[in-house]
Amino acid sequence: MTLPYDPNVDLPPQSEIAVGIIGMGDMGKMYARRISAAGWRVNACDREEKYETLCEEFAEHTNIHIFRNGHLVSRQSDYIIYSVEAEHISKVVAQYGPSTKLGAIVGGQTSCKAPEIAAFEAHLPTDVSIIPIHSLHGPGVNPTGQPLIIIPHRLRNPVALPLVVSIVSCFKSKHQFLSAVEHDRITADTQAVTHAAFLSMGTAWTCNSQFPWEETRWSGGIENIKINITLRIYSNKWHVYAGLAILNPSAQEQIRQYATSTTELFKLMISGNRAEFSRRVKAAGEWVFKGRDTPLLLRDDLLDRFSLSGVPKAGRKPNSHLTLLAMVDSWHCLRINPYDHMICSTPLFRLWLGSAEYLFRQPELLEDSIRFAVEDDTFRSDDLEFTVAARGWSEVVSFGDFASYRKRFEGVQRFFENRFAEAQRVGNEMITTILSHTEEGK
Repeated sequence: MTLPYDPNVDLPPQSEIAVGIIGMGDMGKMYARRISAAGWRVNACDREEKYETLCEEFAEHTNIHIFRNGHLVSRQSDYIIYSVEAEHISKVVAQYGPSTKLGAIVGGQTSCKAPEIAAFEAHLPTDVSIIPIHSLHGPGVNPTGQPLIIIPHRLRNPVALPLVVSIVSCFKSKHQFLSAVEHDRITADTQAVTHAAFLSMGTAWTCNSQFPWEETRWSGGIENIKINITLRIYSNKWHVYAGLAILNPSAQEQIRQYATSTTELFKLMISGNRAEFSRRVKAAGEWVFKGRDTPLLLRDDLLDRFSLSGVPKAGRKPNSHLTLLAMVDSWHCLRINPYDHMICSTPLFRLWLGSAEYLFRQPELLEDSIRFAVEDDTFRSDDLEFTVAARGWSEVVSFGDFASYRKRFEGVQRFFENRFAEAQRVGNEMITTILSHTEEGK
């Protein structure tokens, strides 16, 4: 990789640099702990009413200094990271941006950079460098080896970019330098429909009052991916996904297409039109996976380790896999090659792409799924609820309705919340094991 900066530039001593973090949610706290552990002074704050609680939580972290508000953090920090919801980024930057230290560097870590950049350009002093970042993983994932996007949007001095790189190197992530526009397009390609699929599965199971790990229909193999990742997503905060979906125009288009693909495939299923259903599914698979001869990302002997149910693999039935068929169909309709941005993909995306590979690159399994979808009604009620859920999520996103997004998300969250702790543990182990196996197999 050709670096967009001089790696040999002289940086100021670490003891002279303070990193500010405005917003101490799960991701902000993870950043604060790792950056301070690497020897940097961290100045941090959240909403003022959280001041006392944060002081208690970080009392033993001598390198993390909690302040009452973002004015105090901005005045005393050399690199300031806004770790707030994309929905609120403009309001928060407008409030604290004018207090930014002379010549400082400012960035954010929202999942959609267009509104973030607009806020920085509108409310920061002109002497300030703007270098947003985005860790493409959640706060519970080890950042080592994961993609970290760095966006050198406005550089006011030659030290700004190498200093940011030096600070975030403590994550041991893989750095990718992109523009804000490139970032938003790639994150839409690798995250938008992935999230929509899992959100819709959770909604469908909730509407059917089903805990899927208690059903033999959803045991073993890629069913474990569906269940564990769905619960993992719903164990997070709603705004982690809402900003990307609602504020990124490319994401809106893709979520709309996913709902359309789901609906059109479901109509072919219930009409019994196996010939057209098979033609459309196989055409999509041919376009997405043509020429792929690398080993499958996922293997049964790995997947079967990570069940929440304890039901043996032999007890499961075939599945229509509408969730995966619609995913590949939407990629085909939008002419998105999911392999183009693997270097910037999240662990969840790689697992979901691996699930699609697993189904489409094994002809007998795909043929079984096509037959089962059209001729067997075992999953028909589940597929109906899934179709309705996919359309519902698409409508919420297209209306730009954060309140409805939160209401839908938290309703499902309450239904599954008793299993989140176990799902988080199993999900972490599953991601680490499968992705480590993938790296070793390269």
